[in-house]
Amino acid sequence: MAPRAKATAEAVEPTRRSTRISAQPKTEVEVVKEAVKKAAPKASKKRGADAAEEKETSDDAPAVKKSKAENSGSEEAGDASEAAPALSPIDIGDDLPSYTLKNEKDEDVDVATLAAEKGLVVFLVPKADTPGCTTQACGFRDIYPDFTAHGFNVYCLSADKPTAQAKWQTKKELPYPLLSDPKRVLITALGAGEGGKTKRSHFIFAKGGKLVDKKVPVKPADSPKLALEFVKSRAAES
Repeated sequence: MAPRAKATAEAVEPTRRSTRISAQPKTEVEVVKEAVKKAAPKASKKRGADAAEEKETSDDAPAVKKSKAENSGSEEAGDASEAAPALSPIDIGDDLPSYTLKNEKDEDVDVATLAAEKGLVVFLVPKADTPGCTTQACGFRDIYPDFTAHGFNVYCLSADKPTAQAKWQTKKELPYPLLSDPKRVLITALGAGEGGKTKRSHFIFAKGGKLVDKKVPVKPADSPKLALEFVKSRAAES
């Protein structure tokens, strides 16, 4: 029986040696290899994630750009449809352009025809039926016969709607027509439109439509007087 026990002990002994060997510290080369093996899958996964992210960004970018372009195009189209037609600036020596506005009766009026047979005084007010504008309008009303006596018609021009102008005309018994320029096309061409507002002013056109005098800006009470003084001075010269 003794020999068998020895054999068992010898058989067990290699196992203990194997355990000691496996427990020995790993060489530097083995450590590096294992580190490379462990890092490789992570790097591969990271590269895969980065590639996927780049693809998503690449796919999204054109869509965003396209959307911006479409929006920009829509906005430009909307602006173009709402934009008012522009007139060339009108300065001293220039003629009245052909441009159609509504009067207080909601009738079409081509402004180029207003000075065809007589001289023309056009005074501009910021807003109908307000204190300053009423002072200016009533000032022209009170001396209106003096203008017509010297061969000049008088018109009031504002951005108000024809209905508002008609109401104001009736209320203050204004004897002259009123012109509505809601988009301030003619007002801007005359140099009296700025920042969506109308500058109080007046413009005098000789018979035939040539601009011969302007006052921008002008005080409400001064506008009628200054306009009549100029009309009288032209009459004296001729």
